[in-house]
Amino acid sequence: MKILIFHGYLLRGTGSNIYNANLARALAGLGHEVHLLCQDREAGNLEWVNAVGTWPDAGDGGIGALSVRGLRSAEGEGSVTVYRPPIGSLLPVYVEDPYEGFEARAFPRLTDEEIEHYVGVNVAAVQAVDRQAGGVEAALANHLIMGPVILARSGVRPYAVKNHGSDLEYTIKPNPRFVPWAAEGLDPAAAVLVGSHHTAASMWEAIPGLGLEEKTGFGPPGVDTAAFAPLAPGEHEKRIAELREEIAVEPPSTTFGRDADEAVSALAEFESAAGPRVIFVGKLIVSKGVDLIIAAWPLIHRQNPGATLLLVGFGAYEMGLRALATAVTGGDLEAARDIAMVGRGLEGGEEAPLAYLGTFFNQPPAGYDEAGTAAAGSISFAGRLEHDEVARVVPAADSMIVPSTFPEAFGMVAAEAAASGVLPVCAEHSGLAEVTGTLAEEVPEVGPMIGLPLGPGAVAELAGKVNRWLALEPSERLRIGQNIAESADRNWSWQGVARDVISASAGQVRKVGKS
Repeated sequence: MKILIFHGYLLRGTGSNIYNANLARALAGLGHEVHLLCQDREAGNLEWVNAVGTWPDAGDGGIGALSVRGLRSAEGEGSVTVYRPPIGSLLPVYVEDPYEGFEARAFPRLTDEEIEHYVGVNVAAVQAVDRQAGGVEAALANHLIMGPVILARSGVRPYAVKNHGSDLEYTIKPNPRFVPWAAEGLDPAAAVLVGSHHTAASMWEAIPGLGLEEKTGFGPPGVDTAAFAPLAPGEHEKRIAELREEIAVEPPSTTFGRDADEAVSALAEFESAAGPRVIFVGKLIVSKGVDLIIAAWPLIHRQNPGATLLLVGFGAYEMGLRALATAVTGGDLEAARDIAMVGRGLEGGEEAPLAYLGTFFNQPPAGYDEAGTAAAGSISFAGRLEHDEVARVVPAADSMIVPSTFPEAFGMVAAEAAASGVLPVCAEHSGLAEVTGTLAEEVPEVGPMIGLPLGPGAVAELAGKVNRWLALEPSERLRIGQNIAESADRNWSWQGVARDVISASAGQVRKVGKS
């Protein structure tokens, strides 16, 4: 089958980027011919990409002739061709992060004319790919804006839509101006895939009147259970060392820039840990709740001397988190209170206090400042890691923490940790709760440790749950880890995701209930 995927961003990093990379690979593995539109300038370096298509830079809203260059033969019957539409230097995004070679600007800061130019170029590109392929038989638009409206205007049918969540929560709901664009793209869609009931309900409320309830189906991201898999005892340090050594000699990247020295140093500290290893993977933004981890860390470290915390990711709140880590491990609680009070101001917006953090620092537990200074040097920032690199380091951890304070469409990193045999301690809401709920139902022993209720006591509760898990005998953690890995393998796989996408483009979905 010829399948077209529209994804306007990269094929590495986090979230929807990883979803589309793995989806394309899974579809090709099932024998399909995949045509993927994105903005990854280094897509040709990916070993699973068989060809790349490009156009001359667009001028005056036009688009030149499509040129396709073969790179490598397909291993089986399926194949992946990646196309990069010539949108110019302006890249519309939901959360403003650096994208090398682009001016990344949040949708609300774009004019209607800039949006229509972006949509128009991509419509022309989709139509050119459709002609090049000889007519696609199924299609997927990613995000509620602008992928669906691009496919709607292109005339490609049938198509499904994947709601990843960030578009809805960060752009459409706070800015009703974008509802008409979303509605135009959703109305002709055969189905809309969501990662959780929470995301479905949020979408139905934000975009009413289209009958979306009847064509919304479950379509969570998947897990590469071959890459994310439990390690045998004694393999953890070796796994980290191999990754560290590879990054130390890597060539510079023009798209996925990072501080390799910082990553190497952080991995070296993680590798040499004398105690348990705890990891966070995600954007370093306020909404991910990383501040709760840093505040809880002295309480975790006090119960687990020699423990290390590795923070993997990047984002606008990184400097704020570094300042918080310095304050906490320096015993400077006054500085920590100031950081909690400024809150979102350190992310670049208006000052907005962080309530949970402020409550904790206003009355910290006895001996907290001494515990903080004892934990000095045990928190490391790794910066950006590619997804395949994340798959190598997560199984080497003892626990993952996912304390998002904002709704998540699906707890992808939590599912990946579980597949690795690593307990994910997650905020108890939205798509995260649906992941941890599945794990707790199938592996009852993790129930008291896996879900974190958010509230004034979140920091202390987080520390308590992680400490409870780390207090188990290593053999018991290994046994339970195998059980949660088996649960993840049963419930989430990319092959299943790929089949769901094909079915959704024909209007066949696993329905999401209305209550």
